[in-house]
Amino acid sequence: MSMSPLNSPPGSPLIPPSFPRPLGTDAPPTCEVPHFAPVRVRGGRHQLHRLLRHRRRAVAAGLAVTAAALLAAGPRDATEARHSERPRGHPVADPVRQRRAVEWVSAPVRIADAGTVRLLRVGDRVDVIAAEESAPGGAARVVARGARVTEVPEPLEVADGGGALVVLSVPRSTAARLAGASATARLAVTMC
Repeated sequence: MSMSPLNSPPGSPLIPPSFPRPLGTDAPPTCEVPHFAPVRVRGGRHQLHRLLRHRRRAVAAGLAVTAAALLAAGPRDATEARHSERPRGHPVADPVRQRRAVEWVSAPVRIADAGTVRLLRVGDRVDVIAAEESAPGGAARVVARGARVTEVPEPLEVADGGGALVVLSVPRSTAARLAGASATARLAVTMC
């Protein structure tokens, strides 16, 4: 069995490869590290301030661009709006029809069951149902949907069971239907 110098570290005796080497013989010899001053990063605080200063400038520039875009797309003054016929923005295939504002009125309604009216509070939403007195089988129909209760007056002393009064906020057309229904039918409410 021949030993080659490639298999063993320099300066060590030739040991056959089948035998384990003693610990520490394969490490290079130690040498002394020269003494040097500690490494200091110069301008660290200055660089941090510079970075923050540039960040502030970038944010300020972004805000300026946003403000300019909002100003360009924002509302126009009154004189420009009056003289311009075409609205700004994307063109629409069908122009939007202007809806007439719904005129809301207060409608006092006498409900047949006074106990139901005592359950109502201002701000509640109710549906008003008219039950025809003359119709056999009690046919009923909804006269008003989602009417808002604006007032619940104190009940008067009524001995004949005339019900109780409640004031509802409804559109003018619904108020007319309520008045017509109360003349020919008994009215009831369901809470929404």
